[in-house]
Amino acid sequence: MSLIGTMGSGVSALRTFMKGLEVIGNNIANVNTTGFKASDAKYTDTFSNILQRSAPSSASGSNTPSIGVGTGVTLAGVTTNFTQGSLASTGKDTDLGISGNGFFHVKNPTDSSEYASRSGDFRWDDKGFLVTTQGYRVQGLTGTGLGTVGDIQLGTPPTGTQRQSASIDRAGNVVEFYSDGTSAVTNQVLLQNFNDPNALTNIGNGLYTSLLSAGPIGAAAGSSDLQTGTTNAPGQNGLGVIQAGTLELSNVDLTDQFSNLITTQRSFQAGSRLITVSDTVLEDIVNLKRS
Repeated sequence: MSLIGTMGSGVSALRTFMKGLEVIGNNIANVNTTGFKASDAKYTDTFSNILQRSAPSSASGSNTPSIGVGTGVTLAGVTTNFTQGSLASTGKDTDLGISGNGFFHVKNPTDSSEYASRSGDFRWDDKGFLVTTQGYRVQGLTGTGLGTVGDIQLGTPPTGTQRQSASIDRAGNVVEFYSDGTSAVTNQVLLQNFNDPNALTNIGNGLYTSLLSAGPIGAAAGSSDLQTGTTNAPGQNGLGVIQAGTLELSNVDLTDQFSNLITTQRSFQAGSRLITVSDTVLEDIVNLKRS
């Protein structure tokens, strides 16, 4: 490889490992972020300059091996680690943690855009909807006989009574308790799992888009809609259960992150050194020509 090519390899290393440092830095910065999933940068070599192509053997001679010189490194991708984070008790009834597989399905009431999320810091808004911190509505079974998929909303208390409290059990059932001592299941929070969670797009605030690209399990072809029955019910069809009064913490392992930070930093320094050495050799060549 020419010295210019050597310098190009060094530059590719700086660009690529800088992205790796950004990924690690984002992981460390979100070590206390609810529902955050750590990411991991993957690297691959770039195309090679082919100096000699291989050829099969002939009747009069052996085969010829190829000769190629690589041109550096590039970012192969950034994968997300969707393993379970630990659940921390908050004591707040509308804080929901998922123990196991699955995502909450939430919808923006303004434009009907849909998102997946592992962050369960919800609240009941002034209209009785179960919403995220951004006001997006949690989806599940609602209506008469829980036969409709839609926004989770507190029901109307029976005549002559008042709602005193509402709780959510492991199966996602919203149980409302009334002043006359009766109770009723008025909604059920549903969960959604995906064949390829890494196809989800993280847009921040604990929200993921590209639900169709990730392949929603149990959904109709070309749809990411939640289904009735047991398809999207917590604790069914491979989905986890809901733990009310808890929030899932970040799954960032600081030990791994600091180890990766050191190795990536050293790789960046090595790429920088490659550029410096190439520059020194080029300078020597120029000085030889002048002498």
